[in-house]
Amino acid sequence: MKICVITGTRAEYGLLYWTMKGLQNNKYFDLQICVTGMHLSSEFGYTYKLIEKDGFVIDKKIEMLLSSDSDVGISKSIGLGIIGFSDALKELNPDLVLLLGDRFEIFSAATAAMILKIPIAHCHGGEATEGLIDESIRHSITKMSQLHFTSSTEYKKRVIQLGEQPNRVFNVGALGVENINRLKLLSKREFEKSIDFKLSKKFFLITFHPVTLEKSTAETQFQQLLISLQNFKETTFIFTMPNADTEGRVIIDLINDFVAKNSKISKAFVNLGQVRYLSALKHCNLVVGNSSSGLIETPSFKKPTINIGDRQKGRQRGKNVLDCEPNHKEITDSINYALSNSFKKRLVNFKSPFGNKNSSVKILQILKKVDLNNIIKKQFFNIK
Repeated sequence: MKICVITGTRAEYGLLYWTMKGLQNNKYFDLQICVTGMHLSSEFGYTYKLIEKDGFVIDKKIEMLLSSDSDVGISKSIGLGIIGFSDALKELNPDLVLLLGDRFEIFSAATAAMILKIPIAHCHGGEATEGLIDESIRHSITKMSQLHFTSSTEYKKRVIQLGEQPNRVFNVGALGVENINRLKLLSKREFEKSIDFKLSKKFFLITFHPVTLEKSTAETQFQQLLISLQNFKETTFIFTMPNADTEGRVIIDLINDFVAKNSKISKAFVNLGQVRYLSALKHCNLVVGNSSSGLIETPSFKKPTINIGDRQKGRQRGKNVLDCEPNHKEITDSINYALSNSFKKRLVNFKSPFGNKNSSVKILQILKKVDLNNIIKKQFFNIK
């Protein structure tokens, strides 16, 4: 079975890694790989090289990312992506396309595959992010897909609610949790050496992205976060840069400016990679921002997450997450509460809602058994 895996970001590739390795090492499958988006951008570190370093062969590189991060720029990038993926998938002619998530690059790939009548398997469908354009994209990809691998029971129910046949929807758990279980993470000293930076006893991991269904709020919201951080003395801050989203560059500029003025207590990274990022999660005191990893991966480490604003509104979360408005007072109050002994006690017996099993093994077992004959024609499932 020829399976084409498509990836456009460093984070998404990290989640797909074990599934890709499983496909590569199993003689039943012929793995094809298409990379696009941020992987091919110098601004975001040419992360396609990490994929090759991991021993994968990239079959196609789809250039689609314009230098503009405006709404019009993103829209034009989607158009370029559809053109590029139409040619690539026509040539590769896979039996199945495997996609993850909800970004505009993946929307382009799914659209091309749908028109070419290539079946799609979609990971992490059914989730909700009401502050993002990703919300509409994710559910659109669900309707274009024939197989669904969700990260929780709640999300499985939502995919079925969208009219998908229950026997084609599988709860395999969050792919990111598998990385935590299978990767050998760094000690704090090893992590410090790997980033060439001395961490204080207390340090925060910060990842903040634009809220793409809001207009021109990224700068103001992130400035409020930076004001809050000034209240925490004897603390170091590790920033990871935002993705290629609308208004992403204004956040990048603010991070670079903050780090330049506070180089002894802060450092920023375009790409930490899976091992270093998860090691940072393991050793930090808390996570601050609005990234999905703050909701999905942090529960496995029993680490508090300060989730700012509406970017992740509607997404399932554990009791390790504290939601707050994007103003410096609420952010400061939430951080102080997260650092308190009373909140730490709350997490002692806490279990992640996203499971702890090997998702990739489940995915491969399902793909081996699936019958792709006539799978393109879908019948809407009505909930009675």
